[in-house]
Amino acid sequence: MRKKALLFLVLAVVTGLVGFTGLSFSGIEVIRIMFLIFADLLVISLMAKLFFPEKQKMKYQPVKRR
Repeated sequence: MRKKALLFLVLAVVTGLVGFTGLSFSGIEVIRIMFLIFADLLVISLMAKLFFPEKQKMKYQPVKRR
């Protein structure tokens, strides 16, 4: 979820532009609901990045044998 923040931002902007620019067709309410869902997922993913930073990966260190 934390790595998808940019995707949710793009989806929220696109659906927001389509849903709230004055277009009117039969599926506009669905697009507006999708905007709300993507905006919520964007906020959740940004909060997850803020509160749960990524852990550093452990590096492989070979054991020296005598």
